[in-house]
Amino acid sequence: MVDFEWYRSFIAIYKHNSVSEAAKTRMMTQPAMSQHLSALEAEVGEPLFTRTSRKLTPTERGKELYSQVAPLIERLEETTVSLKAASLPTLKVIRIGTAHEFYCENILPRLNELNMCTVSYFGTADQLLEILKEDKADIIFTSKKFIAPGIEYVKLYDEEFAVVAPAHMEVPDTDRPTDIEQWLCAQKWISYGLELPIIRRLWRQHFQKRPLIKPVHVIPNLHMILRAIENGSGISVLPTYLLRQPNEKAKIILEQLKVTNELYIAYQMKHKHLQEMGRIVKIIRENE
Repeated sequence: MVDFEWYRSFIAIYKHNSVSEAAKTRMMTQPAMSQHLSALEAEVGEPLFTRTSRKLTPTERGKELYSQVAPLIERLEETTVSLKAASLPTLKVIRIGTAHEFYCENILPRLNELNMCTVSYFGTADQLLEILKEDKADIIFTSKKFIAPGIEYVKLYDEEFAVVAPAHMEVPDTDRPTDIEQWLCAQKWISYGLELPIIRRLWRQHFQKRPLIKPVHVIPNLHMILRAIENGSGISVLPTYLLRQPNEKAKIILEQLKVTNELYIAYQMKHKHLQEMGRIVKIIRENE
């Protein structure tokens, strides 16, 4: 008797032309996925794929079987998801995990628009993922995408970063990359970490090399870095959302050196259809 899961594995292999890739999407081990395929081929009585060194190619029988079962399996899964969504309780509280700075600038000003209770957690990308995996948060906002069983990521938008300096700083009037880099290397730098996060991205994108600079101050808080810049302590690379409001003490310089960083939302797949999550994402995207 054919197992329903054999069909699901067959469809995944068909779509990815690979047992290993199909196993990842179904969160199974590769041997288990291969066993499903072997069992189904034994039931059908002939091979469903021809095997090469790089990929699996469906046989004519494999193509025929896929056209027969794929629509049925997809409809059954859609029905199952709908039933689960209808039975899920409405959350009275949405638990949010994010970086402190992102929360202050993008979530805190819009709490009154959410029409729901919130519990917030702050931390690094690694810490936020652990909070999500432990089911202490329903949704996290993160710039790093870690593959983890049961966790789904969706791109929110691109964050924009720029070089920020004290308002009184004079900037050389030149378009020559070598002159600009030389001037930047001579400045006092403030960094979020010793490994120069995002500063390295800017250097690689615009100068095609690693930055040969050493930060004068390392401050793991973007708001405090901005405050230090306002006080004349140096320059840094910051998200432009920190300067949405007019600032008389700091300014964006060298506009051509901007870089972007992908920001994601992540959640446990079992919470995918909760309306509260969709609402908070919609509000933040609309105000981006």
